[in-house]
Amino acid sequence: MKLPNIIITGTPGSGKTSHAEEFVSRHPEFKHINVSEYAKLNGCIEGYDKDRDSSIVDEDKLLDLLEPLANKGGIVIDWHCCEIFPERWIDLVVVIRCDNSILYDRLVNRGYSENKISENIECEIMCVLLFEAQENYNKQIVVELHSEDLNMLDNNIDRLDQWLNNWLDNNN
Repeated sequence: MKLPNIIITGTPGSGKTSHAEEFVSRHPEFKHINVSEYAKLNGCIEGYDKDRDSSIVDEDKLLDLLEPLANKGGIVIDWHCCEIFPERWIDLVVVIRCDNSILYDRLVNRGYSENKISENIECEIMCVLLFEAQENYNKQIVVELHSEDLNMLDNNIDRLDQWLNNWLDNNN
């Protein structure tokens, strides 16, 4: 692969998509895959969870569609979970974290129900996505970044730029 594959994961509202979009805007050779949108556009939805107010993704179908892209390299996967993606595909897992009071306001602004907000805040408090990343990938490739404002976003993307430069130096 000439380019690495990156997962950007985190609780809904933490800033995953903003990070992925900003990174890809600086590096247009990468392809941003917002899994929620990609699954809908490519027929990978197998149902709807009323309790969570969210679509249920057919993970097997999703992985089958993404495999050729992952094998080529240069994808930035943006989703609220990461453990379904084979470790052999991934070079870096970025877990975006956010202060709970800021996250709460972001979720309210999205119109989430109180139950959905509570579930996501609890997930953030318990570091669920960070632990999932650390359990499913080599801890050396898992990075935790905080995202509460635009300055932090810019600093995080600068760090990802440095990581990419190091990866390119070591792999090409």
